[in-house]
Order: sequence, then C-alpha cells, then structure tokens
Amino acid sequence: MKLIRAMVRPEREEQVVAALENAGVVSLTKMDVLGRGQQRGVQVGATLYDELPKVQLLIVVEDAHVDAAVAAIEAGAKTGQHGDGKIFISSVEAAYTIRTGHRTVEAPACHTA
Repeated sequence: MKLIRAMVRPEREEQVVAALENAGVVSLTKMDVLGRGQQRGVQVGATLYDELPKVQLLIVVEDAHVDAAVAAIEAGAKTGQHGDGKIFISSVEAAYTIRTGHRTVEAPACHTA
C-alpha cells in the first residue's frame, strides 16, 4: 500500500477529485493548507504573499493503483503554471478500519538475487 499526499490548487480540487473517481479511487481525505514552493510565494505590487492556499489530499491505494491515481491527480491539477502542486508517495505498513477492527498489512517486498 502507498500513501499519496498531493498538494493542489484550491480551484482545481473538483477536477482532481472527479479524475480520481473516474480512475476508481473514491476514498480520500482533504484539508486546506498553506504553503509555498520554489517560487517562494507571489508578489502583487508591494505585497508579498509568501504562503499560498493549497488543498492537501491524502489517499491510500494498493501498489497496483498508484500509477492510475497519480495520473488522475496530474490530469486534474495541471494548469501548466507555477504552483500547480506536488505529489509525494510513501509506503504504508498497515491500515486499520476502526469500525470493524480489520487490519490490512503491507505485503513484504520480494527480493531476488
């Protein structure tokens, strides 16, 4: 399993969520965040906005669905301008469903010599 953490423009949130749903990814967590990337914010006249609003999406998917989820996020989020966002992927060792107590455990990686 992988945790996909995506930072996207707030105005692209609906497109990203729709693209994820079309890819079969319906479970996610969204939160409003502030941040900046390499552009270090935006200057409008004399005012510098060094932290910009973004939406952070947290999505856990099976390894086989990572590429489809990332492609959906990219398709929904991309404007071609600075500040389109970033996607981070991390391994998930286990996941628990609180209601049922069901535990999903990451399968160990196979190593070949």
